[in-house]
Amino acid sequence: MSNRSLIVLPDESSKPILDAIHAAKKILQVKMFVFSDPELLKAVVAAHQRGVKVRVMLNAARRSGEDDNQEVRKALERAGIEVKDSNPAFGITHEKSMVVDEELAFVKSLNWATKNLTETRDYAITTTHLHGVKEVLACFEADWHRKEFKPGLSAHLIWCPANGRERIAQFIDEAKHTLFVQNERYQDAVIIERLVRARERGVKIHLMARPPHSLKKEKIIEGVGGLRIMDDVGIKIHKLKHLKLHGKMLLADGCRAIIGSINLAPGSFDDRRELAIEVHDDDIVERLDKVARHDWENSHPLDLTDEGLFADLEEHGGGAEKLVLRMDHEHEKKHGK
Repeated sequence: MSNRSLIVLPDESSKPILDAIHAAKKILQVKMFVFSDPELLKAVVAAHQRGVKVRVMLNAARRSGEDDNQEVRKALERAGIEVKDSNPAFGITHEKSMVVDEELAFVKSLNWATKNLTETRDYAITTTHLHGVKEVLACFEADWHRKEFKPGLSAHLIWCPANGRERIAQFIDEAKHTLFVQNERYQDAVIIERLVRARERGVKIHLMARPPHSLKKEKIIEGVGGLRIMDDVGIKIHKLKHLKLHGKMLLADGCRAIIGSINLAPGSFDDRRELAIEVHDDDIVERLDKVARHDWENSHPLDLTDEGLFADLEEHGGGAEKLVLRMDHEHEKKHGK
């Protein structure tokens, strides 16, 4: 019997992932954007030492030269584990996945970094559905051997670059009553348009985002612009209070959801290796609905006015000039400048 389950972080910590690694008997395959957590590293090495065939694919150094995985890459190599950098055909491999014994697949929003296990709202779906497991394995093999991966229009999972934008746009288009969205970035014009149209046809949208100052300066214009467009048409946009938002989740009408690694930005759809999964399982969507409503109750509106944006950006390193924002006289007096 095949099934799927939901993992909510930081509520469940790394235990479900560690349990799966400890239970591996034959094969363990991991593809990860950032891998730095020492407990997960210890578990992967232990699996190799007890005879499990382990292969790990890690995102390579970024264009800036920053390499999040340098130390773990060396540790895996010292342990005799097969480890490769991700496929250079993509600007970044942002996918976060794991397959155990070719029977159990994890599709995740979280990195294998301690902060994503303890400090951020994140999600993972586990699945033993054979078609989904086979797709994750097929993509791993293609990227490992630097070959093209073509999941096709009949793909069960959501892949970038492939069907990601189309599947998420369709998901939003089919929402009838409610839509909860949690994502770090809202920069893709197609997705923003779909959210605006959903609002105009009467869908009640609860959208959670990271504050504008969390955006890279070169992304402030489209990031803030997208949020303000949605705010202008009445979409409620909030910031999580007590946790950092890192999860990428959409929940429609309390009956279907998407979880994975995809930020709602052109780069994610067109230039990065990303993976997400759509689920309709009653127990999963029921729990997601509770989590989404809990998070909404423990959030507050983002201030997207000129004054609010100016204060947020200037307090955290600048960027207001990119939005052509200026302090008015009252704001200047209040801040003593």
